[in-house]
Amino acid sequence: MKNTLINEVSLIYPKSKETEQIFIRNSKQAFEVFKDMFDENTITFQEEFKVLYLNRANKVIGAYQGFKGGITGVVVDTRIIFSIALKCLAVTVIVAHNHPSGNLTPSEEDKDLTRKLKSAGKFLDINVLDHLILSPQGEYLSFADEGMI
Repeated sequence: MKNTLINEVSLIYPKSKETEQIFIRNSKQAFEVFKDMFDENTITFQEEFKVLYLNRANKVIGAYQGFKGGITGVVVDTRIIFSIALKCLAVTVIVAHNHPSGNLTPSEEDKDLTRKLKSAGKFLDINVLDHLILSPQGEYLSFADEGMI
């Protein structure tokens, strides 16, 4: 009988004084964290999708740099988002992506993805607190602020 090697998935929880101080109380604070995660050199031509993971006190415990797409869209894998949330024991996630065009109006795909994430999160008892759309001009739209989540 041949032995098969099976890799074990593991996470490392580094200590960081910066993340120990980040609490998200509103969309503006989430935006401030997310805008530093987007590369100012690529935000104008490539959609990206990022995730913040929070504990019960809405303290940021980690971030996922997420998915990169093209000029008009990005493919997001819900399974990856929530597998990381489960591994880092997140209670809440906040997601964000950019619109290179600067148009902050959510597309139907954006709305569908938000519903899909909310549904998956509800099943796993992980709250999807907000979905932000960022523009290259430094503006944002919050699904939560607009009553869309």
